[in-house]
Amino acid sequence: MLVAVISEGQSMEATIVLPVGVRDLLPRDLPACTWSGSALHLREVERALARAAAGEADYLAVCTPADLPVAIGGVDYQVSEGAGTLWQLAVLPALQSRGLGTLLIRAAEQRILRRGLHRAELGVEEDNPRARALYERLGYEAYGRTPDGWDEEGPDGVIRRYETMCVLMRKDL
Repeated sequence: MLVAVISEGQSMEATIVLPVGVRDLLPRDLPACTWSGSALHLREVERALARAAAGEADYLAVCTPADLPVAIGGVDYQVSEGAGTLWQLAVLPALQSRGLGTLLIRAAEQRILRRGLHRAELGVEEDNPRARALYERLGYEAYGRTPDGWDEEGPDGVIRRYETMCVLMRKDL
């Protein structure tokens, strides 16, 4: 549905409602996911898709009716015994705070349950209070802290190590 009210001299405003669906992320989707990170990040996602094909992980996409991913993230079943570990969760920046992250996490939790597991875990950077608030709203509780790090590619193409501290969170499903 598209609703627009236009008056001369006033700014235009519209509300657009589009259905979205959740499915497995596929290698063919990667060119449409450049919003989620650098080329180095997308190579990591590609490796995660190979792990998903081997049954070690799930990697999901929330997609528009045009089948374009607007939120992505994985569930790793090799990190913690008896749990699925959510990782690499990302929502297209222009669509954040619209419920897509919640939808993605709920779908990931369903995948964990289908594996016969009853706990979801994740790590959230201490300096990301919006993400932590989302996880807490969804029932995740902090249980520890751990340092984390990964390689990042800067705009200059130089790869640097990014170090951070994460809050570990979990939820019984």
